[in-house]
Amino acid sequence: MARPNVKAVLLSPQRPLGDKPLLVAGPSLGTSTLLWTQAGALLGGDVDVVAWDLPGHGISPAATEPFTVAELADAVVELVDSIAPGARFHYAGVSLGGATGLQLGIKHGDRLKSLSVQCTGAKLGTPEGWLERAETVRTQGTPVMIQGSAQRWFAPGFMEHQPELSGRLLHSLRDADRFSYAFCCEALAGFDVRDQLGSISVPTQAIAGALDSVAPPSMATEIVEGITSGGGTANAATLEGVAHLAPFEAPGHVAELLRSLITWTESTGAGK
Repeated sequence: MARPNVKAVLLSPQRPLGDKPLLVAGPSLGTSTLLWTQAGALLGGDVDVVAWDLPGHGISPAATEPFTVAELADAVVELVDSIAPGARFHYAGVSLGGATGLQLGIKHGDRLKSLSVQCTGAKLGTPEGWLERAETVRTQGTPVMIQGSAQRWFAPGFMEHQPELSGRLLHSLRDADRFSYAFCCEALAGFDVRDQLGSISVPTQAIAGALDSVAPPSMATEIVEGITSGGGTANAATLEGVAHLAPFEAPGHVAELLRSLITWTESTGAGK
């Protein structure tokens, strides 16, 4: 196991970092920073938005050996330190990016101001399912996942209403490195932090899509209950008409929820 190397894209206007709160945004498996482009643009007047790519996805280099979700969280902290050394930041992540956010809250809570985990769970799927998918993609390539991913990612009718946008995101999946994708699957196979949620003390929101078959709203509720059982502050929100990629399907709603969380955290001093 080794810490992977991840790269990021600035989604807000070019300006000196540090004058505005920093939001780091994480992706879902098979996607890229494109997932956050719209929501990032909506937040970019008030927040510096930096979105990162998974290993072998988008602009991040391919992984050469296995890694864990906890090591992805380490890589995110290393990324932040490369652009704003020692800075505390707000974090939002989807699916695997959300799982990474939970690991940040558990392992690097001192670096976080707030946490928004979206379309994710403290455990996702089954180890057997993830290992089977890893083997399938390793042997057949990522295009084999396009049809199934399109059905999981988007609510019914979204691709028909947004053909160009959804097509571009599916191209991210097609272009992802097959071995890195497989390593991500194996990381998810070993991911289960249900018994560690109580250690998360940073203000947290768990966002679910009402139509998400991968991480249904019950998983967001489980996250909130786990965090609050340890004395932390957390709340859940369910977005109607949304499946597995909340900031892509409902960027305005997600940006509004994030702005509220960030503003509240900064104003109460929790983010200082």
